[in-house]
Amino acid sequence: MKNFLLTLGLTLGLVTQAAAVTLGDDGLHKTSWMRDTFKDLSEDLAEANDEGKRFVIMFEQRGCIYCTKMHEQVFSDPDIDAFIDDNYFVVQLNLHGDTEVTDFDGETLTEKQMARKWGILFTPTIMFLPQEVEEGATAVQSSVAIMPGAFGKGTTLDMFTWVLEERYLLDNDEDFQRYHARRIQERSNGSTD
Repeated sequence: MKNFLLTLGLTLGLVTQAAAVTLGDDGLHKTSWMRDTFKDLSEDLAEANDEGKRFVIMFEQRGCIYCTKMHEQVFSDPDIDAFIDDNYFVVQLNLHGDTEVTDFDGETLTEKQMARKWGILFTPTIMFLPQEVEEGATAVQSSVAIMPGAFGKGTTLDMFTWVLEERYLLDNDEDFQRYHARRIQERSNGSTD
């Protein structure tokens, strides 16, 4: 009986976790922390700043197995989900979409045209923006980090943390790769700092 209850509990947990990952009418994964905006990036950045959050643009596409992996295995983790929800303003763009997007430089293009303009080739691609964008600059020129592809929980959380802590501004030799390697070592040693 004990094994049956354990199996039932694990199954219900997996079903609940899988049910939390939903697809929209556009075939893209949807989360509670994704924002449905008019896709005017200057307005989105201002709203993110007003909320005290960092602005992120996330490119995905219908049928993307790597997007599915991120949503089912990484973003569904309660700690990662809460961290993104608490600290980030996320706007999802469709690599092949036709919704108009207005870049920081004022140019308005469809999502797929904007992806070409910015050189986005992979999904998912997560573009992290600063709190202020120089006049006339594009989103890709202004980004402080770009995360192309699917990564595990540790790498993803470390990237979101590295950006939130503005470690890209530090005048030291600890770029993201060195920061991530240090965090892996700290986790393996049981450090919670």
